[in-house]
Amino acid sequence: MSMQSGYTSEALREEFGGIDEWVFDLDNTLYPRHSDLFAQIDWKMTDYVAELLGSDKDTARKLQKELYREYGTTLRGLMERYEIDPHDFLDKVHDIDYSPVDPNPALGELIAALPGRKHIFTNGDVPHAERTMERLGITRHFHRIFDIVAADLEPKPAEGPYRKFLADHEVHPERAAMFEDMPRNLDVPSALGMKTVLILPAKGSQFSAESWEHAVENDAAVNFATDNLDTFLADVVEAIA
Repeated sequence: MSMQSGYTSEALREEFGGIDEWVFDLDNTLYPRHSDLFAQIDWKMTDYVAELLGSDKDTARKLQKELYREYGTTLRGLMERYEIDPHDFLDKVHDIDYSPVDPNPALGELIAALPGRKHIFTNGDVPHAERTMERLGITRHFHRIFDIVAADLEPKPAEGPYRKFLADHEVHPERAAMFEDMPRNLDVPSALGMKTVLILPAKGSQFSAESWEHAVENDAAVNFATDNLDTFLADVVEAIA
């Protein structure tokens, strides 16, 4: 089916009625993009590149963004080109202030109401995911976290991490739904048979992002789109009850 930003209860029931594996990206998905938490990580990465290369911040910033777009994450690009220690990188760039993320225990209750298992699938690492989930107040509702380390440091949107996630978590893709804020990261799960939901930025909100991050190049890979995860999940829960 094509992407729906407007949807009916019947459409939700038809698409999600048989789902019992719920897979959520972390950053800018479980909390709104306008929290701009990732902006802190973004600049930490710039600082890391500048220190690594002994360059000014403008030069480091340009390279960082080039690596991000080409390799899926800055980390992967730095590993490929400079053979850095990935664990040192992850520790340094996730040393941030989590207070911009508002606690949202109501989201946790909606997630708990979904039938079956709930998973985090992130290009970040487990400690960052745990701190973010704790801040949101939703930790206890999730089965497992599949992070960049579990993916053997290969990031989305490459196909390998998705296949490893499905195998490691024993998830059948035709019974799974993927929630993600980056359109290109939904191409593979859609091709594998998962239902897909694109989380859009709230209209009129201010945040740091690259323009290409939001470009939907494959409409067929996105089943639904919403700028409010809480409302969408509430509608899903009601539709499949």
